[in-house]
Order: sequence, then structure tokens, then C-alpha cells
Amino acid sequence: MRLRDEQVIEAIRNRDEAVMAQVMNRYARLLWSAAGSVLGRTGSEQDIEECVADAFILLWQHPERYDPRRGKLKTWLALIARTNGINRWREQKRRGTVSLEEAALAQERGMEEQLEQAETGRALEAAMEELGEPEREIMIRRYHYGQKPREIAKSLHLEVRQVDNYLYRTKRKLRSMLEQE
Repeated sequence: MRLRDEQVIEAIRNRDEAVMAQVMNRYARLLWSAAGSVLGRTGSEQDIEECVADAFILLWQHPERYDPRRGKLKTWLALIARTNGINRWREQKRRGTVSLEEAALAQERGMEEQLEQAETGRALEAAMEELGEPEREIMIRRYHYGQKPREIAKSLHLEVRQVDNYLYRTKRKLRSMLEQE
């Protein structure tokens, strides 16, 4: 039997390891995909695995941080894994590390353009991290998960017009941030 998110959180608060194992089995692929979308070319499997594990550890240690009024548990966990991936990517960038696979691929095929596109994607992800709420969540729900404005409005208890306005203003804000970079 599948538990509602609130029941899952309550079970985790009560240290129910079986429920935590179910959560991990149910969402591990999603979290792997979320972290991997950021680290896929620059990070190792171990980097992605650590981002996923850190998301589950956060849930286990601080289940009170999840707010069911703001979205589903799987969305919250995916955002944490993705944020962990972004933070790990930033750390790698700060240290100037690039995977050998990425360097060899770029050198072999002359993929400077693809690397530039990847860099733009990374810059966009970094700019997304600087957004406040609910801007960031609305953008992620719309463009990463493909939710329609009506769905977003319903889950965030907003009017559809508000969601449309947030999308419009946030896209302009992101464009401006990227142009400055």
C-alpha cells in the first residue's frame, strides 16, 4: 500500500527504516536523473551517487524540512539532488577540474560549440539557483518537469495568471542575468 507524503514524513520522523527504504527504492532513479542532468558530463558516477545519497540523508535527518503544501515529496527530493549536483559542479569548476572523458571527447571531435552550450546550460542552472521562491520552483516545474501553468497553480495554491506572470518575469530576469555573465 502506498502512503501519502504526509504519512511517509510521519513514519520517517518515527524512524521507520522500512518506509525510508521504500522511499529510496521509489525515488532513487528520479534523483539520479536530477543530479545526473547537472553532472552528467563533468562528474563521475560517484559524484552523482553522493548527491543522491545526500538528498536521502537530509530527508532522514530532517524530515521536518519537507513542506507538503509546497509540492510533492518526490519533487522536493529531486530539487535537493539537483541542487547538490549544482553545488558539486560549482566546486569542480572552482577547482578547475574537468573529467578526462570530457577533455578527450572535446579534443577528439572539436566539440567547442557543444562545450559552450554546456557552459551556457551550467550558467543557466547557476542563475536558477539565485532565484527566490516561488520563482525557482515554478520554473523547474514548468521547464524541467513539463507541468502546465494550471497544474503549477493548483499545487502551489496560486492563480494561473500569477504563474504566467512569474514565468514571464523570471524568464526576463534569467535572460538579463545570463547576458551580464
